[in-house]
Amino acid sequence: MALVCKLCVVFLFPFFCIGVNWDPTEKYIFIAGPLTNELVSHLNTQSRNVRETAFNSVTSQSDYLCYQPSLKSLLPYFNELHENGVTHFKVFLPWTYLFPEMKAQSANDTNIVCYRQLLGALRAADLKPVLILHQKHLPESLRAQQPATFVELFAEYAEYSFGLFSDLVDIWLTFGNLTEIAESLPQGDPPALPFQVLASAHEKVYKIFHEKYFSEDGKLSISLDAHDDVGLMPSRTFLASILLALYSNTIRFIFQDSIDFLSLSLHYNCKKEAGIEQMLNELQPATHGLEILLFHLHFHECSSTQENLLTAVASIFSGKNLLQRGTVVLWFEKQRTSSKNSYTENLAIRPQPDVTLTSDISPFSSYQTIWETFANQSELERDAFLLDVFPRGFLWGTSTGSFRVEGAWAEDGKGESIWDQYGHQGHVYKNQTADVACDSYHKTEYDVYLLRGLRPKIYKFSISWPRIFADGTKDSLNPQGVSYYNKLIDSLLDSNIEPMVTLFHWDLPQTLQDLGGWQNESIISAFAEYASFCFDTFGDRVKFWITFHEPWVISYAGYGTGQHPPGIVDPGIASYQVAHVILKAHALAWHVYNSHYRPKQHGKVGIVLNSDWAEPKNPRSVEDIRAAERYLNFMLGWFAHPIFVNGDYPDVLKSQIQHMNQQCSSQIAKLPTFTEEEKRLVNGTADFFGLSHYTSRLISASANHTCIPSYDNIGGFSPQVDPSWPQTAAPWIYVVPWGLRRLLQFVSKDYTGSRIPIYIAENGAPVDDGSDFINDTMRMDYYRLYINEVLKAVKLDAVDVQMYVARSLIDGFEGAAGYSQRFGLHHVNFDDANRQRTPKESAYFFSTVIENNGFPDKVTNKNFQHLKKDISMPLRLPSLPASEVPSKAKVVWETFSKQTKLERDIYFYGTFPEDFLWGVSSSAYQIEGGWDADGKGPSIWDNFTHTPGNIKNDETGDIACDSYNKADEDLYLLRALRVNSYRFSLSWPRIFPDGRNRSINTYGVNYYNRLIDGLLAQNITPMVTLFHWDLPQALQDIGGWLNPEMVELFDSYADFCFHTFGDRVKFWITFNEPIAISSLGYDLAVFPPNYKDDPGYALYKVTHIILKAHARAYHTYDQKYRATQKGVVSLSLNMDWVEPEPLNDPRNVEAADRYLQFMGGWFAHPIFKNGDYPDAMKWKVGNRSELQKLPSSRLPVFTEEEKEYIRGTADVFCLNYYTAKLIKHKTTKLRPFSYEDDQEKVLENDSSWPTSAIDNMRAVPWGLRRLLNWIKEEYGNPPIYITENGVGLKSKSEVDDTSKIFFYKTHIDEVLKAYNLDGVNLKGYVAWSFLDSFEWLNGYEARFGLHQVDFEKPSRPRTPRTSAIYYSEIIRQNGIPLPKDEEFLYGEFPKNFYWSVASAAYQIEGAWRADGKGLSIWDQFAHTPLKINNDENGDIACDSYHKIEEDVAMLKAIKVTHYRFSISWPRVLPDGTTELINEAGLNYYEKLVDVLLAANIQPQVTIYHWDLPQALQEVGGWENSTIVQRFKSYAELLFQRLGEKVKFWITLNEPYAIANIGHGYGVSAPGISARPGRAPYIVGHNLIKAHAEVWHLYNETYRPKQKGLISLSMSSEWAEPKNPSKQEDIDAARRHVQFYVGWFAHPIFKNGDYSELMKRRIQEKSQGQSRLPEFTESEKQRIKGTYDFFGLNHYTTVLASNLNYPAFLTSYDADRGVATIADRSWLGSGSLWLKVTPFGFRKLLKWIKEEYNNPPIYVTENGISERVDESLNDPWRTHYLKNYINEALKAIVHDGVDLRGYTVWSLMDNFEWAVGYSERFGLYYTNYTDPKLSRIPKESSKYYSSIIRCNGFPDPATGPHLCLEPQPEGTSLPPSNTTSPDNSAIQKVQFLGLDLTSSRAETALYALFALLLLTVVGLTIFSYAYRKITKKLHGKSKM
Repeated sequence: MALVCKLCVVFLFPFFCIGVNWDPTEKYIFIAGPLTNELVSHLNTQSRNVRETAFNSVTSQSDYLCYQPSLKSLLPYFNELHENGVTHFKVFLPWTYLFPEMKAQSANDTNIVCYRQLLGALRAADLKPVLILHQKHLPESLRAQQPATFVELFAEYAEYSFGLFSDLVDIWLTFGNLTEIAESLPQGDPPALPFQVLASAHEKVYKIFHEKYFSEDGKLSISLDAHDDVGLMPSRTFLASILLALYSNTIRFIFQDSIDFLSLSLHYNCKKEAGIEQMLNELQPATHGLEILLFHLHFHECSSTQENLLTAVASIFSGKNLLQRGTVVLWFEKQRTSSKNSYTENLAIRPQPDVTLTSDISPFSSYQTIWETFANQSELERDAFLLDVFPRGFLWGTSTGSFRVEGAWAEDGKGESIWDQYGHQGHVYKNQTADVACDSYHKTEYDVYLLRGLRPKIYKFSISWPRIFADGTKDSLNPQGVSYYNKLIDSLLDSNIEPMVTLFHWDLPQTLQDLGGWQNESIISAFAEYASFCFDTFGDRVKFWITFHEPWVISYAGYGTGQHPPGIVDPGIASYQVAHVILKAHALAWHVYNSHYRPKQHGKVGIVLNSDWAEPKNPRSVEDIRAAERYLNFMLGWFAHPIFVNGDYPDVLKSQIQHMNQQCSSQIAKLPTFTEEEKRLVNGTADFFGLSHYTSRLISASANHTCIPSYDNIGGFSPQVDPSWPQTAAPWIYVVPWGLRRLLQFVSKDYTGSRIPIYIAENGAPVDDGSDFINDTMRMDYYRLYINEVLKAVKLDAVDVQMYVARSLIDGFEGAAGYSQRFGLHHVNFDDANRQRTPKESAYFFSTVIENNGFPDKVTNKNFQHLKKDISMPLRLPSLPASEVPSKAKVVWETFSKQTKLERDIYFYGTFPEDFLWGVSSSAYQIEGGWDADGKGPSIWDNFTHTPGNIKNDETGDIACDSYNKADEDLYLLRALRVNSYRFSLSWPRIFPDGRNRSINTYGVNYYNRLIDGLLAQNITPMVTLFHWDLPQALQDIGGWLNPEMVELFDSYADFCFHTFGDRVKFWITFNEPIAISSLGYDLAVFPPNYKDDPGYALYKVTHIILKAHARAYHTYDQKYRATQKGVVSLSLNMDWVEPEPLNDPRNVEAADRYLQFMGGWFAHPIFKNGDYPDAMKWKVGNRSELQKLPSSRLPVFTEEEKEYIRGTADVFCLNYYTAKLIKHKTTKLRPFSYEDDQEKVLENDSSWPTSAIDNMRAVPWGLRRLLNWIKEEYGNPPIYITENGVGLKSKSEVDDTSKIFFYKTHIDEVLKAYNLDGVNLKGYVAWSFLDSFEWLNGYEARFGLHQVDFEKPSRPRTPRTSAIYYSEIIRQNGIPLPKDEEFLYGEFPKNFYWSVASAAYQIEGAWRADGKGLSIWDQFAHTPLKINNDENGDIACDSYHKIEEDVAMLKAIKVTHYRFSISWPRVLPDGTTELINEAGLNYYEKLVDVLLAANIQPQVTIYHWDLPQALQEVGGWENSTIVQRFKSYAELLFQRLGEKVKFWITLNEPYAIANIGHGYGVSAPGISARPGRAPYIVGHNLIKAHAEVWHLYNETYRPKQKGLISLSMSSEWAEPKNPSKQEDIDAARRHVQFYVGWFAHPIFKNGDYSELMKRRIQEKSQGQSRLPEFTESEKQRIKGTYDFFGLNHYTTVLASNLNYPAFLTSYDADRGVATIADRSWLGSGSLWLKVTPFGFRKLLKWIKEEYNNPPIYVTENGISERVDESLNDPWRTHYLKNYINEALKAIVHDGVDLRGYTVWSLMDNFEWAVGYSERFGLYYTNYTDPKLSRIPKESSKYYSSIIRCNGFPDPATGPHLCLEPQPEGTSLPPSNTTSPDNSAIQKVQFLGLDLTSSRAETALYALFALLLLTVVGLTIFSYAYRKITKKLHGKSKM
């Protein structure tokens, strides 16, 4: 802009609006701006005239900070400013918003882009920006800076801004408000005048601008503020005040070549004598020719009745005197303070009466106009299908609602909602509830999996208010509910799906409903609080918010008709009252977001309103037309008009209700009124218009007016339907697609205009629960037609629709209709507890619409993108020498076969490199079907399967998965799976029907082109196999692979494929598992071609030809295509691992190596080594051929030329692995000739290896690691891709395939080990298989698929299995990273923590008949044949009765603080009663206690550890209630005799084991199993009462004096749900723990009674009266609280699932109804039931804390067994202790568990009950073969001792730690994922220049001290001797 003017006064508005004769074409400058948040907010939301909205200012406006969503709404505003004559626009640049740390290096790119877009928008509207670099107070971060620093920082900021924006900005101001900025300037030393600092900064910036960024129109200045204040100077010297400011000494130098024009802000007082004209006339000549920009003119004390200042100013500027000086415009702000006149709005923009304002939105309803527009359409015109696409950036989505899908109605602290109560009261169809619904609360990954397949950009879901705030208020915040939504949101964003979150979708907390719900106005603030929490918690990631979903339904159905909860029927009063409250709640939430969150989060907040379209039934009836209009206003306008128009209800609604009330004798409806303030609050509170639409209605005026209050009566309309409209499963939804287009026009005209976008937030139709769920063609038609009407509205009617959301993602709970109506794009099987989801045809259809962005007239090829995971071109593999016999790779057996199970099976955590390839696989014949479709030729498998008897059940691959016709379906699931590679095979006869290139089938070629393009469009690498066994039958007819011509024929086929697909395919596999072709097809003859004529010969010939065919194809690619296509070529080899058994026989190792050479080396050796077969094969086959009297070897021979041609014909090594075997050498028969016999081996399986659906294909994960290492050693570590690995299951319908998850979990972990630990050059992993498919000879019986295929349905629906979800998560994490919870924690336990070790009397004491001891039930049980392993017993055990000193010595060595032992009841009381006390027995325990105390070890005494006196058992034992008193008497004797010294008592050990194992299963003494459904509960009942009595006895009689603690020890496993995403399994896990430990803990630690869960379950399983005994009220009070601590015995964790036992079975297990298994990845132990699961220990401790109010906990048993005899090196136990104790530490530190002690089971190996001495738990080894029963410390005892000394795990980073000792050599722990404290914590120290461990340094110090002492002694002796000699010599000299 050329500033030709000498005086420029800026004005905000065009003057022709005020009646002045103003010509905007003259040379005037009009400047508007700046933007404020309030202005932008109004532009975003209001539907009034642009100028009305834009120019109405509001007090306390804040400066606008640019955010991109607001820019679109500014464009119409800028355009209108330009149309009204504005030429420039002022923009404040926020320093800290662009540069958060005040430095250019910290630039916020997002905000910079936003400001560039804002400036660009101004330029696009022909408005020139005036940019102010800094306007107000300095940021806090600058106020502490020195002035010089400020100048430098500002200059840096300015220069960066010039670089960013100078192409868009000509006019710049450095500072906009000098006074305000100066006040906040830092003070230097010495203090600088603030204006001097600003002047320096300005001058430096001016210089930079003109030296680097000056342009012809560029100008820069600084803004000065001048006041005409009465108190300072008289009005006649107004000019003097300005000149004083301009030329004061402070800033005079600014004008010495430092400004390009003068910019002033003037303040004028209307009460002064000088007028505006005089003021301006004085100013003009005083500028000395300097150009002036006057951009603020403030008027003070100007009355509202005074002459119109605007007119006066306009007159002045239109005067010739100023026109001669140049263009003049004024920005006029009229303000006042409390003492001065003020206007809250700008008078300049008040429209005059003679001004006609135009608007995008008519003030009247446009219904009639719209209806008339379409009324005359013919059906042909109306229904014509539009082929076009939506605008770029259109948003596609799908939806759910929390109460419809989440389930988990009472999980994790969720509060009850009104829908929960409504369903439980039986108001829903078939009494269904939403208790589980789709179980989405537990299935986040599953739902997001489906969304990835569907590929929407938006997922609309709702937050459950009672899941976040259980009772509706923030005081009841539920962190677990918050975690669920955080996880969901993060998962969505991780899958590039934007969350659109609804705050309220009908599920009000019941607690709030009890207070009146939406009829109570206090709910407004409650909703605002809830909304604010959600904005604050999730708003950093959520940018689309919906306050209410369909509030009309809440008001109408919930409070009007009562069809929804809360079921209130009050259509005339409550319905309108509720709507009124909802509107105010919505508005308040919107303002909360707008004020507090929008500036930072930049999101949008709107509301979703539902509406039918209303069509007049009689188009010629004016009354029907008006009724239709009323219908829309009552349904839509009721909420839309207040929000989008004027803050009030529509006049149509108000007048109709008023009319009806006047017509009736009493008021039938009451419409609340908004105050003016409320109208302002409500008006404009939406950033978008969310619309739900399903159907239309024909509306007629009510014929019979009645005064009965109903929705229709009040509205005066009667809705009907046209019988010709198609109906859906929902009785209220009819298919009327054209109504949507009309409704969108109505919304646009009446509510949104061009500034508020419309989001179609729900649209869909259901099928009923009896329909074909999958093939839902009706819904496809519905979507197609309705979406097309949206397209028409956008393209033909210019309606601003920006989003379409299909209802819904999955079938769900549909309110009162329950599950009878299915809206989902994915079918949910509500009959299956797993709630599996299956994509429907409509899902695939909608996905295609999304992909095409509508309905293009011509579908173009998919836009495939450059692969993120390119196949890197490997270097040419080196030439390797022939393998030895056995090969050098035998080192693998030497290395790995000697591993312990701990070393072999310990789980490894880690990830793969970023470019790792994750894939899934299939093959043509197995999935494609279409066996004779579109010209495909028959294959050998077609002919083979059509022959009866060849395949199980005579099944064929004729249809298979029908993938030939379902490419889109397959791509859908591949997207969902997240794979970056898909391995599939080409069907040779589909491309060349007769196998030759003369018969190209274009249909087949097109299918593969579509598939490949579809993969690339999803960034999935095609991995293409040329031949996967389906040879064209035409080629088999000429001999197949026995015919040498096949080399040329295969090359021709490969050449065609390379040429046709190679531009997109970069990974080629020539042959899949050629051994199957050779061996199974031409030797065993179980595969086609079923060749049986030449055993022992034919298969070698076939392989010979296959190798040459492969080599030929490889060279063709290498020579013709590699340079341009840059792909890789290889073949996939199947290899099993074999383990020599036994390993110490060299012949077995050689047999194992030979097996691998025969299986894999047969093909790999020629290709990867020397071009020839391995010597192991050549020698073995050659030698056997000679023994067979043959003239030459049956193994063909390659010529030297062929060897060279074959060698190196693979770029990578592709491996298929499934299983392993045990192998032994065997001398086999010579006849008949046989490939199998040539190998001279026998294979076996280990029965412990898990089985699968395929015989002899057991899961052996560690074999994969060893095989990868063998390949590495044998073939020089080539790049390896695992191209197949998987397991088959037999179940057809099982989707919850946990065993398959175990398979992948363990096998992928072994792959991780191979890569991370062994250095195997691994590049990718491909799972077999993508889908259930035709599994060759097994037909469809073996199910390998990650996706289940229902082969019984023609549509072949695919359902993701649980394993698919698991595998997708592995891919997402790129491996198996260490979970955060499993990271090792360093730290100490609390002071005075109890460290203990445990034993039990019967297990260690022996002396079973010594010194008067009576018989126990275990004496009786162990002497009963077949009860104990090996018929062992505890007669002697460890003989601890005679070895007190030895036992205490062990305890002292371990350094425990406590020792837990039990007292043998029959040793103290032989007959169980106090009538006979055995003093010898008591003396033993007294002595033991004394010796312990002398050793400073505190005794922890268990009163009863299972060894009941047999005499008491004879009278019923624990089933006899009299035992309660007998037990009390026994305990009192102990308190009397030992209580002064024993301060820690345990009444009972593991009452569960006593009750159920001893009296239910009968495998423990007393061995009772006849009454498993009654006896355990009776025994448990008596045990609880006995414990309570003893506790009270101690508490009341002995505690005051003895001051001890007393409780009981309960055992419990932790239970994890087998499927953590399945509510049924979660319930089962909870039940398992409650029946286990809760059985006894609930009465004692909670309420004196059994848990409601136990009581309810047992009652349900009982016939009549419950088999669970009942406590009386007095007993409950007696039992409750009888504890001082929680004693816990814990060993392991199980996976639990529901198990329904037959009704006739009555047992504890049947009552519990739980099945348990172990995860295969868990380490085992010497006990089948005990798996190493440390994580469960922490979870159980936390559960006890939360369940029982955080009692003090003492772990009274924890340990692990082993079965290895004579082993002192027990790393397994060390590993167990380290990890379990560390989890205990985490429970204390992270979870706040009050854990006070830990006890290892056990002190020494001992008698382990029914298993005898076979399982060893001891820290000390007990030598049972030594008559002295010697005890020898194991390494684990030393490790435990170090933990005790350190009181935990010292951090190695803070070492060295004296409490740690280095582990002796030979006892190192196996590799572990966490740092071992005893190894890693050993720090090196400098000692005499050497690096030594602390302990060795200590030893060296002692040694040095000893040497020093010897030296001193030696010197002393030497000195003494020297002195004596000297004296003698001296004496002689004197003589």
